Amino acid sequence: MPVSHFFSVFTEYLKIAGNSIEASIRGELSGDFEKLMLAVVKNIRSTAEYFADRLFKAMKGFGTRDNTLIRIMVSRSEIDMLDIREIFRTKYEKSLHHMIESDTSGDYKKALLKLCGGDDDAAGEFFPEAAQVAYQMWEHSAVAKVELKGTIHPAANFDADGDAKVLRKAMKGFGTDEDAIIEVVTQRSNDQRQEIVKAYKSHYGRDLMADLKSEVSGPLGKVILGLMMPPAFYDAKQLKKAMEGAGTDESVLIEILATRNNKEIQAINAAYKEVYHKSLEDALSSDTSGHFKRILVSLALGSRAEGGEDFAKAHADAQVVAETLKLSDVSGDDSTSLETRFLSILCTQSYPQLRRVFQEFIKMTNHDVAHAINKRMSGDVRDAFLAIVRSVKNKQAFFADKLYKSMKGAGTDDQTLIRIIISRSEIDLLNIRREFWEIYDKSLHHMIEKDTSGDYCKALLAVCGGED
Repeated sequence: MPVSHFFSVFTEYLKIAGNSIEASIRGELSGDFEKLMLAVVKNIRSTAEYFADRLFKAMKGFGTRDNTLIRIMVSRSEIDMLDIREIFRTKYEKSLHHMIESDTSGDYKKALLKLCGGDDDAAGEFFPEAAQVAYQMWEHSAVAKVELKGTIHPAANFDADGDAKVLRKAMKGFGTDEDAIIEVVTQRSNDQRQEIVKAYKSHYGRDLMADLKSEVSGPLGKVILGLMMPPAFYDAKQLKKAMEGAGTDESVLIEILATRNNKEIQAINAAYKEVYHKSLEDALSSDTSGHFKRILVSLALGSRAEGGEDFAKAHADAQVVAETLKLSDVSGDDSTSLETRFLSILCTQSYPQLRRVFQEFIKMTNHDVAHAINKRMSGDVRDAFLAIVRSVKNKQAFFADKLYKSMKGAGTDDQTLIRIIISRSEIDLLNIRREFWEIYDKSLHHMIEKDTSGDYCKALLAVCGGED
């Protein structure tokens, strides 16, 4: 059968089942047969993408799978290495050349780089197959029906009074029963935790948050206290912390404001005003500047369109951006600058609409929008726009990537790890776990277990919810 027929089959299967054929294979098969069928499907979708994935996995993490690396570089060098290189850069936001350069050494590295043939980080142009793959990625994002699932759910037979007594006993007298605290706090929904706070106050005349703060500290304390806060107040606190002190943690501002929906952002605004007696917009305006400030303020309004798809408008918007990119010199006038063009589209339009805009953009330019942003912009403006694009494409993969980066290499970025685990626990952490496994060939549970320890590890794993 022709490959085009399989593409049609896969598309229809996604519409009917609400899952990709790959997800069904993983759910129904196992072992070597599962791996074989997944490899077949990946090769039908794109042989070059299949090999790009294999090359990335051969070099990621500690150590290099030299046999795999050598076999693919030699066997594909005269067939489709250019396509593999471009797809590699599309998916992993770094060039194959750069990764080989970082992961190998000596004459071995020189030989591999000769086979690779060039550093695409310096190029910026798509080859036709890479453009097709990028288009298909957006099509998959547009038609996928993803059921979002958290890892924490309301506890059955919930008893706020009983939980309040357990927590009081765990903190009363000498020593603290961390296990009891972890068990109660991580196995209740946020609404239930707020009921426990009230019951604790009613029974003991004490502030549960203050007692927890005095009894648990360090990373464990941050997990427990974070879980006890209502979600909007937790996000507001993270934004406040990101703007405190001498420097600003722009990555936190971007992560929260670029990924929350209108309802969530409006709740954050109200919480921020209630706690800090200042509007979030004023705080952002005071702490940031230029186009980056305008992007954050626009996102903080929580007024993104929530409608469906308008193909004619998507075509027109993509054409505006494409024409702006063609200009050799971007005007300094705010009304015509590249950043302003992107802001007016990326910060205001609905996710379904943006997916269609990005598809139209590829058809017109042979570029994925992420590469256009990477090539023409820099710094916080680039990072903010890329976060929006990645969130639109696959928000759960965006968070999986941030979780992986928080734990890879030496040391752990506990703030990022805790913030994402807490904030996504009742929304889509189960989906994030699945994306993590798909991208990195290891479970989130396993990586947390290896990278953290003690009661802190226990609490994170309890929220994470299971070994995949």
